[in-house]
Amino acid sequence: MSDKKILTRADQVRQRRAERAAKEMQQAAKQATKPMVKVSARTPTIPLSIAPKAAEPRRFKIALGLPEFHLNKPKFAMPQFSRLPRVHANWRIGAIILSVVFATLLVLAFQLPYFYVPSAYVFGNSRILSEEINGIVGVSGQNIFTLQPEDLERRLRLNYPELTSAQVDVYLPNYVYVTVAERTPVILWQQNGAFTWIDGTGVAFRPRGDAAGLLLVDAIDAPVAGVNTSTDPYSPPPFIQKEMVDAALALAPLVPAGSTLTYTAADGFGWQDPRGWQVVFGTSAHDMPLKVRVYQAMVDSLASRNKKPEFISVVHPEGPYYRMAAAPNLEAFDVTEETIIENP
Repeated sequence: MSDKKILTRADQVRQRRAERAAKEMQQAAKQATKPMVKVSARTPTIPLSIAPKAAEPRRFKIALGLPEFHLNKPKFAMPQFSRLPRVHANWRIGAIILSVVFATLLVLAFQLPYFYVPSAYVFGNSRILSEEINGIVGVSGQNIFTLQPEDLERRLRLNYPELTSAQVDVYLPNYVYVTVAERTPVILWQQNGAFTWIDGTGVAFRPRGDAAGLLLVDAIDAPVAGVNTSTDPYSPPPFIQKEMVDAALALAPLVPAGSTLTYTAADGFGWQDPRGWQVVFGTSAHDMPLKVRVYQAMVDSLASRNKKPEFISVVHPEGPYYRMAAAPNLEAFDVTEETIIENP
């Protein structure tokens, strides 16, 4: 009889469990004796995100009972020119070609008559002839690429003070347009046998042709020159002050028929009245309506007293006076507010 004890199935299971537990204990003892890996808390732990895998579409292979077709790719044989030299282009050849093209265009721009101006087209002129303006700008027969519009405008303004503005526009191939604006004369100033036109700002310029409705002023003395307040660098200085122009225009409707508005440095503007006296009003324009009312009051008062003066002055409306022809002494005229209102 054998001494080896036959183990039952339950004993075999218990034995295997004991062996497995002993083996796990040995492995745990080995892991405990290994050095530990240093873990730094500064290193951030980045969670791994695994993108979901896209579901691939299911493929189905179907065998159709069709005959196979095979298409052959056509072949084209290009002709070869073995005799032509091969040209290797680089930046030097390109620069040479561009230089030749620009030089050709430059020669054509200055040689072709297509780019030469026949004459300028003038607009806005009424008294200055277009031929005169063309003679001043001098663009006839000139190349369009050599013209400077600023120089042409300056030349026009310096030669024609009667222009308030001048604009020159140049267009290809050979067009030049000149647009000017002329001054409007309001006074015909006569002095020492000469005469000139004066506009509303006091600028004098040469008369050209006829101008209707001008106020004639016969000046015995030279006027006080005005101050140039314009920002235009080509505007000439005024011949007379603008206030004097306004004063003369205010007196224009009152000048009797057959009389002429006169000017002297001492008394300003006035005229010789057909009734036999000389009247002067000065040169200030702001109180000219008051002077006119005072003058009418003096005339009415003298007529009511049958007095015929030789000279009446209302240069200073607060102290007007008159001089009789027979008496050499001056007589002051007391003008009250009531007299001025009753005799406007």
